Amino acid sequence: MNITLSVNEKTVIEARKVAASMGKSLNQVIREDLERLTRKQTRNDDLAEFKALAGQGNSKGWKFNRDELYERA
Repeated sequence: MNITLSVNEKTVIEARKVAASMGKSLNQVIREDLERLTRKQTRNDDLAEFKALAGQGNSKGWKFNRDELYERA
């Protein structure tokens, strides 16, 4: 997908220099930043869901027993 951005020319020139010093194109840097932004939001959503669900289970009295978990036959 192509998108159009309005950015000050001086900013673009400087950003291209920074990207070049990283061995990347400005397009690649922007794409990676957008992907990173999306992953961060997804992690935040997952964490919020985990916190909302934490402690809501019903173990029906069962308690974790480490010895039983590693019991060998």
